[in-house]
Amino acid sequence: MNTDLFVSKAVKGETESMYVPTMTFNDYVLVQSLQKNISKKAYLHPTKIQAEIIPQILGGQDVLGVACTGSGKTAAYLIPMINKVMKNQGQKCLIIAPTRELINQIRAEYSLLISGTHLRDVVIMGGASYSEQIRLIKKDPHFVIATPGRLLDLCERKQIDLSSFNNIILDEVDEMLDMGFINDVKKIIAKLNNTRQSLFFSATLSKKSEEVANSLLRNPYKVEIEKQEAVKNVDQDIVRVDSSKSKIEVLHGLLINADFKRVLIFSKTKRGAEEVSSELRKRGHKSGALHGNKSLGQRSKVLSEFKKYEIDILVATDVASRGIDVPDITHVINYDPPATFTDYIHRVGRTGRMGKKGVALTFVR
Repeated sequence: MNTDLFVSKAVKGETESMYVPTMTFNDYVLVQSLQKNISKKAYLHPTKIQAEIIPQILGGQDVLGVACTGSGKTAAYLIPMINKVMKNQGQKCLIIAPTRELINQIRAEYSLLISGTHLRDVVIMGGASYSEQIRLIKKDPHFVIATPGRLLDLCERKQIDLSSFNNIILDEVDEMLDMGFINDVKKIIAKLNNTRQSLFFSATLSKKSEEVANSLLRNPYKVEIEKQEAVKNVDQDIVRVDSSKSKIEVLHGLLINADFKRVLIFSKTKRGAEEVSSELRKRGHKSGALHGNKSLGQRSKVLSEFKKYEIDILVATDVASRGIDVPDITHVINYDPPATFTDYIHRVGRTGRMGKKGVALTFVR
């Protein structure tokens, strides 16, 4: 990959100058308890994608959204969909996302928005108890938040009937396809109720993801938050590593600087993530590793430690990092370069969020 793609100076305030909110969340006609929960979260003005699609979803329109992590898209679809179900509890909503981490992030935001209501939900994902998931499915939940593999497994066991859902949200579709879920996603779509509202979100729109969108959506409202726009607040540069010094020593030399306050480091392998984190701990850094060989409990624990500043460095693989929603990450470091530019955009989008400046560094030899 051309390393010039990894070099770009942040354009201070560019995102804010491009989008100036003209309304507040109080201007939306929402159920009172939902409006109250939005106020508790201290949401005041909608982000660009929220302003674009909340009215469309409230109006019953299908939506195709192309937007990266950090754009506010989760609240953009949760707020109007929760409002719809609160107004008519005969409505049911299925949310599908690629990883357990992203599922947990969606569930956390959903839980805050439905606080004090009687809405029921179930999280369906691998690594968790089948019996507990089946028990909650039998309670007829209003919201099901699921990864595609476990959801399809339960469908084939006849434990859940997808035709009973009249609302469907696919989040981070490009990641689902990269992870090999395309056939699962197609099978799930084939089982859905024909009378439904469908929402589709992806960071990029490849030919394959466009095929999925076309099979799911009917005359959708389309919105694209440019991928470049998502990283305009990020200083991007390369760090050249020559043979005279090991990569880990170069990394250590960066991390001892005071401005590296909360750092997300990317490794291409699970073993590499564990080794880098271990080497950093030996050098006195508070570091943890996040990868697919860890159990769900271990992954949740290290994420919690990172969020609470109990550790200030997280070394992760691309797959394990999907869905990480941690505020104020000051630096993203590509210890191993990404496989594709789309992966690069996903990585860099973890910093410089909501108008704050971030830094992304990519190691190259």
